[in-house]
Amino acid sequence: MTDMPVAPVPRPPAERVDLSVVIPCYNEEESLPRLVEVLTEQLSALTPHFEVILVDDGSRDRTLPMLREVHRAHPRFRYLSLSRNFGKESAMLAGLSHARGDKVAIMDADLQHPPALLAQMLPLMESGEYSQVVARRTRTNDPLVRTALSRVYYKLMNRLVEVDLEDGVGDFRVLDRQAVRALLTLGETNRFSKGLFAWIGFPTAVVDYENVSREAGATKWSMRNLFNYGIDGVVSFNYRPLRMSIWLGLLVTAVAVGYALWVLVDAIWHGNSVPGYVTTICAVTALGGVQLIVLGVIGEYLGRIYAETKQRPLFLLKESSGSDAPVTSSLGREHEALAELEGHPSERSVLE
Repeated sequence: MTDMPVAPVPRPPAERVDLSVVIPCYNEEESLPRLVEVLTEQLSALTPHFEVILVDDGSRDRTLPMLREVHRAHPRFRYLSLSRNFGKESAMLAGLSHARGDKVAIMDADLQHPPALLAQMLPLMESGEYSQVVARRTRTNDPLVRTALSRVYYKLMNRLVEVDLEDGVGDFRVLDRQAVRALLTLGETNRFSKGLFAWIGFPTAVVDYENVSREAGATKWSMRNLFNYGIDGVVSFNYRPLRMSIWLGLLVTAVAVGYALWVLVDAIWHGNSVPGYVTTICAVTALGGVQLIVLGVIGEYLGRIYAETKQRPLFLLKESSGSDAPVTSSLGREHEALAELEGHPSERSVLE
């Protein structure tokens, strides 16, 4: 008696999900109760087929136990818990890689991204004309100094980087499946999502909204974090700082040659004199500062190359509401290959 081939057991059809909402969470125990209440009310009015993916980014308070309770009470609220604090970029990426909806929204947990705005954003997506609908925050009530600094920053950024970054545009947006897939096929380690959203292109619509104050908790963004984030934006999308360091070196060389000629002419005209101590110290200090700046720029790029060559995963999961969730997610070409191989429901509409 020969063994009969056994046909593979088909997987049960996945539940239809029209909208996934990805929300990174870091020490958000004070904001979570109100967040769940508002999202349940707002999303239920938009579609009965939604899910919320709350990503715990290594919180040190009661965020994770509260996420477990939220999932038990509301099964549509799924959660992912990262093994440590990997940063908001990685938390967003983890949520995007597990989102099953035809449309995926990204929001903050502090309700400064008003969920009610989704009622204006989703109809634009459903029109079929746009792959991204972006919420742009106005600066109506912001301090004048902060508004001025922000405008200067974005003007400088847009002169340096290869993509167009808009003032007031952040992570609050809705993406279709094609745009999500495009983001997940970018396998780079050093991610600057604001630039990546612009880099992938696709037709984009913008919806303006006024600034909303945080309802609970404290902001996680310090001036140091904002400064480092700005450096990431400059370095991640161009090599112009390296080119600028060359021009800076040429400028300093030209100044040094000019100064040497001036000293020579002065010595010929007025006779030789003892060189000044202050002049020597200023020249040595200036040249040393330029060298440190250039080395810092080169070191920044080398460090990023080093991080890319290690190819470490951008996040690791220690716990999730799904029992079969992998410890990490494939990105880049591997993500696209696995999606085609497995026929993942979230990718099926794009692959057909």
